[in-house]
Amino acid sequence: MLICLTASHQNASFDFLEKLSIGAPSAASTLVDGSDFVSGAVVLATCNRFEAYLDVDEPLTAASAVAVEATISTMSEASGVDPDEMRDTVRVITGDEVVEHLFAVSSGLESVVIGEDEISGQVRRALERAREVGTTSSDLERLFQKASHTSRGVKNRTNVGGAGRSLVRLALELASSRVTDWAHARVLIVGTGQYAATTVTALRDRGAGDLAVFSSSGRASWFGLKHDLRPFDDLAEAIAWSDVLVTCTTTTTPVVVPEVVDASRRLVIDLGLPRNVDPLVATVPGIELLDLETISLHAPLTQLTAADDARAMVSDAAAEFQAVAAEQSLTPAVVALRKHVFDLLDSEIERARSRGDSSDRTEAALRHLAGVLLHTPSVRARELAREGRGEDFRDGLEALFGLTDTRAAASPHPLRSVDDVPRASAG
Repeated sequence: MLICLTASHQNASFDFLEKLSIGAPSAASTLVDGSDFVSGAVVLATCNRFEAYLDVDEPLTAASAVAVEATISTMSEASGVDPDEMRDTVRVITGDEVVEHLFAVSSGLESVVIGEDEISGQVRRALERAREVGTTSSDLERLFQKASHTSRGVKNRTNVGGAGRSLVRLALELASSRVTDWAHARVLIVGTGQYAATTVTALRDRGAGDLAVFSSSGRASWFGLKHDLRPFDDLAEAIAWSDVLVTCTTTTTPVVVPEVVDASRRLVIDLGLPRNVDPLVATVPGIELLDLETISLHAPLTQLTAADDARAMVSDAAAEFQAVAAEQSLTPAVVALRKHVFDLLDSEIERARSRGDSSDRTEAALRHLAGVLLHTPSVRARELAREGRGEDFRDGLEALFGLTDTRAAASPHPLRSVDDVPRASAG
C-alpha cells in the first residue's frame, strides 16, 4: 500500500519547509530500518514542498496509521520540527490518489510556478538518494519511474512549461522592476551546483552579461571557466563589486551575513533552502532582500494556471498505472490456475505413458489444448482487474477449482504476466 505525507507552499510556512529540508531526507533509512511493515521510503524535500512516500506491506488501516505516526516522529526529530505542528500541517494521501499526486508534482502542476523545470529533476534525485541508502522498493521504483516518464510527456506534449518556467525565472521577473537594465548590471552568483547553472542561463536570457561567481567550497574558478564567469575568492570583495547578488548554494547555514555586506544600494536574491542569506542582511542600509518566501507570495498565479490538457495527461497516466498494477496483482492467481491445469496435464500424461498409450504428437496436442483453455481466463483476468473486480476472479478460482493460494505464486511453469499464457493458434 502506498502512502504519502505532503506539505507544500499551499499549506505550510517557509520556516517549516526549511527545517524539513535539512534533516528529513537523511531520516528515510531510520524509518525503514526501524519498522516491521514499511518496506520502502522516498523523501522529496525542495524549496516549496516536503513529501514522504511510503510503501507499507500491510494494507490494514491500523498499520497505515502506525506508519504515518512513525514518519511524523522520525522526520520531526531529524529536522527539529515540533511533532504536533507536523501533524497539523502535513496532508496524508493513500492508495491510488498517491499515484496521481506524484505525477502532478513531478510534472510541475503543484509548484509555486506551474510547469517549473526543476521539480522533475528533484523527483528523480530523490529516488536516486533512496537507492543509495537502500530505502526504495519495487513498487516505489515503478511509481517514480512512471512519474518521470509522465513529466516528460507533459513537457513535450503541452505548453504548460513552454516558457522554461522556474523559481529562478520568476525571481528575475520580480527583480526586473528593480533592475533597469540587466545588460549593465553586475551580477554575483553564490553557488556552483546545478541550480547555479540554471541561474546563469536565466540571467543571460534576460540580457545579463557581466556575471561573476563565488563559492565557499573553492569551486569558483572551475565553475567560472566552464560558464565564462569571473571567479572571486573573497566574498566581501565579490559583494562589493556586484549590483545584484543571487545565492543558490546548498549550505545548511547562511553564507551571506551582515558583516560581509557593505552599505550600498544592492538587490539580494536568496534562492537557497535552507536560507543562504541571514535575514538581518535586509537591515543593512541600501540592501533589498528578495527570498523564496517573498517570491512565493508574489507568484502571478492567474498567469500560471496549468493547462487542462496537462492535467488530463496526468490523470490518464495515473489511471493507466493503476490499471497495470491491478493486472499485475492478479498474476499470482493466473499462475495458480496455470499450475493447476499443467499439474493435472502432467499427471495424466505420466499415467498414459505408464500404460504405453502416449505419443509425442498426443502430448503436443494436449499441451496446445491446455493453452487454448487458459487463454480466455487470462484475458478475463486482465479485464476484471481493470474494472476493479480482481476479487471476483479469485473467488471464481476458489469456487471452481478449490484454489485458495492466489496471491503469492510459486510455479514450476514461470509466468511473468498474464500475457505469457499461451494463446490458441490459428490452425
